[in-house]
Amino acid sequence: MDTIRIAFVDEHPIVCEGLSALISDVPDIEVVFCEKDMETSIQRLYHQLVHIVVFVLYKPDPEDADKISMLVKKHPRCSVLVLSMFRIENLIFKMIKAGAKGHLTSETTRNEILEAIYTLRNGYDFYAKTITNMILNNYLASNEEVEARKEREKNLSSRELEVLKLFAKSFTNKEIADRLFISVRTVESHKNNIMRKINLKTTVDMVKFAIRNNMTDLY
Repeated sequence: MDTIRIAFVDEHPIVCEGLSALISDVPDIEVVFCEKDMETSIQRLYHQLVHIVVFVLYKPDPEDADKISMLVKKHPRCSVLVLSMFRIENLIFKMIKAGAKGHLTSETTRNEILEAIYTLRNGYDFYAKTITNMILNNYLASNEEVEARKEREKNLSSRELEVLKLFAKSFTNKEIADRLFISVRTVESHKNNIMRKINLKTTVDMVKFAIRNNMTDLY
């Protein structure tokens, strides 16, 4: 494999130098540059070949995901490896969705950093064990919620499903009644039963439920 060219983005130059020194003895890894901010790094990438950008983060900032997204958009052949000092799930997931191919934590070791670099260069993602567990738990929780919704949906009668789907398409009570040849009072009764069975509180919640579960295409 050719030399892996790395860039560090870290607001503290001394830390950047320390990280560079940490891998300086690895013959097939070269540190191309260290920068204090992502914006400057993105500009330098137009002029210098870099395979992996290591983005070091000390405190939560919702804009970091946007910065990663911008780098990936402008330099799609460059992989982003995040090294963060925090574990805030929603921000970590946002950075992964933005395009970060790897994520390490403050507990990471030199060997783990090297393993992450080689893994990303080979075209694969790499996450620290704690991040992997976080992703897995989130996935399992999401699946459990989906299954729970499906179970609640099974409790609905065919007529209630019809009413639910029509509400999701912004039909009024009167329009639903006319469409299904039932009374407005019966529509209200079906709506109340739907919300009770699926554990929803408002018509808006009911519409959101139908949209999330792809139930708007019957009519």
